[in-house]
Amino acid sequence: MAAVRDGRLIEDVRFRAVEVPLLEPFAIAGGAPSAARNVFVRVALRDGTVGYGEAAPFEAVSGETQAGTLAAAEAAARLLPGRDVAQWRALHAELRPRLAGAPAALCGIEQALFDALARHAGLPLVDLFGGRAGPLRTDVTIPAGDAEHARRSARRAAAEGFATLKVKTGAAGWESDVARLLAIRDAAPEAGLIVDANGGYTFDEARVFLAALSRAGVRLKLFEQPVPADRPERLRDLEAEFGVPVCADESVRSPADALRIAAMGGVSALNVKLMKFGVVDALDVLAIARSAGMTCMIGGMVETAASMSFSAALAEAMQPLCVYVDLDTPLFMPPGIIAGGLRYSGDAVTLPPAPGTGVDLEPWF
Repeated sequence: MAAVRDGRLIEDVRFRAVEVPLLEPFAIAGGAPSAARNVFVRVALRDGTVGYGEAAPFEAVSGETQAGTLAAAEAAARLLPGRDVAQWRALHAELRPRLAGAPAALCGIEQALFDALARHAGLPLVDLFGGRAGPLRTDVTIPAGDAEHARRSARRAAAEGFATLKVKTGAAGWESDVARLLAIRDAAPEAGLIVDANGGYTFDEARVFLAALSRAGVRLKLFEQPVPADRPERLRDLEAEFGVPVCADESVRSPADALRIAAMGGVSALNVKLMKFGVVDALDVLAIARSAGMTCMIGGMVETAASMSFSAALAEAMQPLCVYVDLDTPLFMPPGIIAGGLRYSGDAVTLPPAPGTGVDLEPWF
């Protein structure tokens, strides 16, 4: 047993800042990045096992930058060498206060720790989290833009086999967004529609937007974070008035936030983006949602297949809790950026039967 434990001890932690161009800007209510400026993480264990993670700061959403993420991660990681990777809760308790203002950095480190642990045990990551529960079907995002862009994007997504479209709104006014939704419905009439405003509407704007969609006969599967993060009760009010399931995203940045919204009631779903919490807190948020009878979306920031493979493993293990799957950002990047990991066939997401995530980031280091 001592030999096994010794093999699990962390030998080395490395980081690599990367910039991956996007095929089109990922436009949301708060900004439109044209590249993913992220940080890859490599954790090596004493027995030679290596695990990988990714930190994906999104300045328009969280205020985090690549430079700040890298500096915070490098400082916090100094406590890791010589520690047992299996003691991930104890490590989380030490890392979390050091990275309170840098959740993407915490996420990247914790992903690498879990990936290393799964690879050390010879397990696919999904098995570490509870086992395979069935195939995943992801939505695909239509970024903010004009009606013609929305029409083209919807037509292309439907032709590629995506059954659910996630439409970014809140960037240019609710009237423009209604026109975009009508264009999307015309281009892909069979598609399910999720709308994500990233907090870009006032409460009154969200009400008139939903009323206009209702009059036009446009039905939504989900309305994600229509109003600013500091008014979660308005999410409940919109769901009660219109009967459209509402999802809290920016309003949930910690397990404590999730607990408050669950206790308030009246909000159907929580968006569990690992970059908002880190892995360990995300597990707690999922448990809170399940206990409250809520559903979840597994989403992300602008992440490569390195991080999206991690989230896919978690989403698969957590079915049927994770009704909504939003793991599409690698599709906005040139092919071949990342070796291994998740694969797409239309909207179907599959993971390799390899230990950990199956991702190989070694060429980046």
